[in-house]
Amino acid sequence: MPNPVVTIKDLKYRYRDQKRNALDDINLELNEGDFLVIMGPSEAGKSTLAATFNGLVPHFFKGKFKGDVQIFGRNTRDFTVAEMAKDVGMVFQDFEAQLFSTNVELEIAFGPENFGVPPAEISRRIDENLKLVGLEQMKNRPPSTLSGGQKQKLAIASVLAMQPRVLVMDEPTTDLDPISKLGVFKIADELRKRDDLTLIVVEHETEEAIHAGKILLIKEGMPLMYGPAADVLRNVDLMESNGVMPLGITLYFKRMNSADLPLTVEEGFETFQRKNWKISSERYQKLIEADQARVQAHKEPLITCKGLEHTYPNGFKALRGMNLEINRGEIVAIVGQNGSGKTTLVKHFNGLFMPTAGEIKVDGKPTREQGVFELGKKVGYVFQNPDHQIFSDTVFEEVAYSLKLRGADEELIKQRVAEALEAVGLVGFEKEDPFALTKSGRQRVAVAAVLAAKPDVLILDEPTTGLDYAEQRSMMELVKHLNQEGSTIIFVTHHMWVVAEYAHRVYVVKDGLIMLEGTPREVFAHEEELNDAFLRPPHLVSLSNRLGKTMLNVDEMVECTLTDGEEA
Repeated sequence: MPNPVVTIKDLKYRYRDQKRNALDDINLELNEGDFLVIMGPSEAGKSTLAATFNGLVPHFFKGKFKGDVQIFGRNTRDFTVAEMAKDVGMVFQDFEAQLFSTNVELEIAFGPENFGVPPAEISRRIDENLKLVGLEQMKNRPPSTLSGGQKQKLAIASVLAMQPRVLVMDEPTTDLDPISKLGVFKIADELRKRDDLTLIVVEHETEEAIHAGKILLIKEGMPLMYGPAADVLRNVDLMESNGVMPLGITLYFKRMNSADLPLTVEEGFETFQRKNWKISSERYQKLIEADQARVQAHKEPLITCKGLEHTYPNGFKALRGMNLEINRGEIVAIVGQNGSGKTTLVKHFNGLFMPTAGEIKVDGKPTREQGVFELGKKVGYVFQNPDHQIFSDTVFEEVAYSLKLRGADEELIKQRVAEALEAVGLVGFEKEDPFALTKSGRQRVAVAAVLAAKPDVLILDEPTTGLDYAEQRSMMELVKHLNQEGSTIIFVTHHMWVVAEYAHRVYVVKDGLIMLEGTPREVFAHEEELNDAFLRPPHLVSLSNRLGKTMLNVDEMVECTLTDGEEA
């Protein structure tokens, strides 16, 4: 029996000034070559646990530490973070914060140089790791000029160049498009083949966790389940009840009372065929008719772009002749790979950017003739990072700010703030410091601050990034409610299940052009084209495509499935 690489015994940890433990009774053992994924809702303690492997907890983050964390038999209590760095490499959640060199090559060389590795060996490691992450052509590029996905891969390569025997990656795919996410996990899969490397990944995305050997599911610092990945992923009820999104395919088969619970598209297809189930054409047709009726109900143009182009001062052409139309009362998703032009596009809708060429009209009038102040009354914008938007000392002041700026009277301000806070579920938080709230809470404050101005259009840039599954659901149910109350919603996202379940129409952007447009059902039917745009449908949608019909969620799949002998 090999000696374990990682041994954690009875680990408890509490940050200073906190009332409860961030970690409580964690026990686990990992051998060389193991691949562990740590999952759980927000505030579960995932990042805190990740920080124990290299000694950041307890040496850097101070608090009350009990139990033992041993890496290759060395207790992290007795070794500094610098000493542990030779064995334990860490890619942080905020990966950009660990990039600081003037070009890619120097970034990768930095760690080995500090460990006194000979120049010839450093050169070999640079080439080897750039090839592994697919950045061979970027050697001389400044990291600041790379896309989000490329920066993430560079952060991984720079840690791998130090040849750690344990690699810890804290949410390495948070801000990435679906294919870049897949790219990071393909790298992880390649690394897993090296039996001298133990891999530990903190991850929100359940579909990516399929690749793991083991999963540790935690909540409020306590372990809920630890074991082989397939066993944890098949425990649908446990995952769903604790704020972790279950696999759509597994949930579907469970809802169909199947004893077999497949995990992947291939397994799902084989199980469906073996059971001799069918998809009802009649029931499916009703879904298509409902899509068409919804599109027909919203035919009044609110935002129109014709030949829209935008060139940045450095000469980069981000938008290259876009034509699109957003109608009053719709929920429209804008999707595409990192750097495709999505955010550049939506910033034209409220006048943050003006066209270099072409025209954009809001409410029938060119944005050039309205200006950012006037457009701000009609089109509200919630930034991807709420911390870039929030600045007041209290929630009330933050939500009231735009109204005060426009000279509203006190009574109207109180009324609008109350309405906005009720809409986002923050009544009672008026006197709280917004920065003391969770990411989800701050996101809701940012939405409320925009809602208080009662814009016709609400733009949300990545509204679900950094939120756990329960928080993502909550945010999107709020979006749906606001739409039902009359708001036109435009959202940018990398989460394809959100598009599948909440959007009325979708625009797929690639290289500054509209590549696909239609209802989610129409767009997700084009898997090859989506793949070219660095996107892919949720696994459940891919399974339905294999079966010849495009269904968007578990409810639709269950509704349209005919079991053996059942009539349509």
